[in-house]
Amino acid sequence: MRLLNLLKIAYKAIILNKMRTLLTMLGIIIGVASVIAMLAIGEGSKESIRSTISSMGSNMITIRPGADDRGPARGSGGNVQTLTLEDYNVINEKVDLLSNSTPVVNSSGQVINGSNNWPSSIYGVYPEYLDIKVVGLQSGSMFTDAEVKTASKVALIGQTVVDNVFPNGEEPVGQMIRFNNIPFKVIGVLEEKGENTFGQDQDDIVIAPFTTVQKRILAIDYLNQIMASAVSEDDAPEAVEIITEILREQHKLQDFEDDDFTVRSMEELISTFSSTSEMLTILLVAVAGISLLIGGIGIMNIMYVSVKERTKEIGLRMAVGGKGSDILMQFLIEAILISITGGVLGVALGLGATVFIENFLNWPTSVALYSIIISFAVCAITGIFFGWYPARKAAALDPITALRYE
Repeated sequence: MRLLNLLKIAYKAIILNKMRTLLTMLGIIIGVASVIAMLAIGEGSKESIRSTISSMGSNMITIRPGADDRGPARGSGGNVQTLTLEDYNVINEKVDLLSNSTPVVNSSGQVINGSNNWPSSIYGVYPEYLDIKVVGLQSGSMFTDAEVKTASKVALIGQTVVDNVFPNGEEPVGQMIRFNNIPFKVIGVLEEKGENTFGQDQDDIVIAPFTTVQKRILAIDYLNQIMASAVSEDDAPEAVEIITEILREQHKLQDFEDDDFTVRSMEELISTFSSTSEMLTILLVAVAGISLLIGGIGIMNIMYVSVKERTKEIGLRMAVGGKGSDILMQFLIEAILISITGGVLGVALGLGATVFIENFLNWPTSVALYSIIISFAVCAITGIFFGWYPARKAAALDPITALRYE
């Protein structure tokens, strides 16, 4: 009953100063909304990164020439020549944890069809490439092992290439195109995949037999990279270790020498991006948390003002038998009510903000339940922390001095 009475008194005191209370809540509202929105953006980014990278092949492993620079958007090795077809053959033969693998060579150039041309990239691979990259065919078929052996001039093209070199809607399959000066017969069109995590258009690509690109276009005897897929996502880390050991042995590297190649799994890439995303989320939440701190200071300030304004009332309550603990609880409950109400409004605003961000700004968001729980907990702690000192000061007033206060 005592607590119920204190709640009624606190509620009436808040209602008597609606505008002042609302302005006091504003810092809490903005702070809570910001925290929820920032955490939602952070969680959405992590989920989007994981989903996008997984769509590229969650158990994919890439082996590139050159030492590891840990750059997430690293190129294909340029002119570094530390990977050979022999390396690929040894890996393919000795690593049982791989389901598919292919050597890769690539080059940039112009795709030409009559008067239409488009700058693109051509990748020389084995037929297993589509399974590794989890890419389907929209039409046509993949080239065969026999066409790889004979260095046949056949190719598959992505939708971006189709749109630019067949602008009138012709059926590409069966047509002849040229990559630079080399003619290719289009035997298939790849399914659309859109942009990857690095902003690269995955549909702006030409795929041809490995031997055709290596001999007829590049005239090289080394590889730009080796791509493989582990039997399962769980096997990828072990496969990476085995491949590393095999390549060090192949390249006759001493224990004190660094690797002259880089082996990366998609799990590493996901982990790297998730860590970066988490750091940015922490930074954003820390900035948003400043609003909560300001809101707490606002509550302390308004409670001080309230104590000053109601000094005579406090003295009267104490004179008729009110205890210091009752006065303390009265002002503390007021502070907590202001804080919790601000928190509720902040949660509503934060959820509304995430809907706006996702629908109108097209940023991925994901509201986690823990962000709402944390926000409410912070609101309660803020109310107690910043309301306790003014409430204690009110409870410590001398009744006679308080009654004489004007």
